[in-house]
Amino acid sequence: MVKGDEQALSSLYDESSPLVYSLALRILGNAADAEEIVLDVYAQVWRSAARWEPDRGTVTSWLVTLCRSRCIDRIRSRQVRQHVEAPMPETLPGQVAITGSADSPEALYDRFVVQRALEQLPAEQRKLLEMAFFSGMTHTELAERLAMPLGTVKTRIRAAMTQMRNLLTELQA
Repeated sequence: MVKGDEQALSSLYDESSPLVYSLALRILGNAADAEEIVLDVYAQVWRSAARWEPDRGTVTSWLVTLCRSRCIDRIRSRQVRQHVEAPMPETLPGQVAITGSADSPEALYDRFVVQRALEQLPAEQRKLLEMAFFSGMTHTELAERLAMPLGTVKTRIRAAMTQMRNLLTELQA
């Protein structure tokens, strides 16, 4: 993509768009908005492929971060337009349902592996990840909601992500 190879973008899109779409749909709860976010994410990837740094994380984590950021922006713009803020539910569902348009065996297996890894996390880590990634809350919003220092929230989310990486590696071996 750095060299302007559209086929590279096409391959990346084919491999990763179900994940990006299902995350956007989970956060936004609206298929049209989720589709628009997916397009925005891949347009950004095309424009900034040269700035991606492998040392800072995987392509998948980059895509998820871009998607999550755009979803948060979309939620905030909705709230501004409506001038009404809907209250967050006090509790989140115990399990995270990852849905998407891809029902291939590989996608179903990936969902199963991610769900198993989430179930193996300690309850506090799982709750933080669910709140951060599936409800679209920022670290600052999490800190306020949980009455925790911002640094603590960031540290605990980072620890949970490291644990998830280790669990996913074990489960996929």
